[in-house]
Amino acid sequence: MYKFTGNKFNPVKKIVLLILALAPVFLFAQKPDSRSQRKAERKERVKLLQKQAEEGAIVFARQTAFGIKLNTDGYGVFLELGRMKVLRKADLYWLEIGERKHAKEERIPTDLTFNFGSPYIFGKINNFYYAKLGYGKQVTVGSKGNKNGIAVSAIYGGGISAGLLKPYYIKIQDASGINRNVKYGDTTSKYFTDPTAILGGMPLKGFGEMQFVPGVHLRTAFRFDYGRYNDLLSALEIGLNAEFYSKKMPILLMNKEKRFFFNAYAALTFGRRN
Repeated sequence: MYKFTGNKFNPVKKIVLLILALAPVFLFAQKPDSRSQRKAERKERVKLLQKQAEEGAIVFARQTAFGIKLNTDGYGVFLELGRMKVLRKADLYWLEIGERKHAKEERIPTDLTFNFGSPYIFGKINNFYYAKLGYGKQVTVGSKGNKNGIAVSAIYGGGISAGLLKPYYIKIQDASGINRNVKYGDTTSKYFTDPTAILGGMPLKGFGEMQFVPGVHLRTAFRFDYGRYNDLLSALEIGLNAEFYSKKMPILLMNKEKRFFFNAYAALTFGRRN
């Protein structure tokens, strides 16, 4: 039996202290090897990407892109994120905002001599804006062949849509000669079909009165990537959109209201890959 006159012997405490003392030694001993291994793996990956780029393949881990779309019934802008998990196929996530217009809209100039107002669209009762959040796939169907070639990708997917109806305001002169800003309603409908009463449009008015209409959308397209370098995205995209909303969207008087919208588009797309 041992006898101590001071503190009692505590083996657990000594083991913990020993581990803490030796831990830095093991950590620093392993660090050079793991660092070298990671460096070698990055080097091999760079070589592989360079080889695939020389062969014309579009290869990336992440892709960030933005673009401008011209639709047959309006315009839009979008932000897109891509993640490639297997060669030639990537997951895409996008956010798009824009405006849909009726095919029969006609902008009417006003008599600026009297500073009555800005041009207006005869018979228009709502601006139709939209926001779309979607998920899809990008599949490479044709490689560049060389740095000066064009890579072709097929894109498809869909998601949710938010239709936003903003009341369209016009400036009118009523029967008593008073100028007023009005939106379409039961008591003001007669002014929207009477060009002699309209003094001009009020395009910036009504944003605080927008009505939300939920919907869904589908997208399919071909993207033609003409960028010289694999880490930069420069492409022309041509495709089709289909949108369906939970209610009919009134835009222009004396025209059929609809909830299904189908259009073609062309988009210029720019971005980076890594």
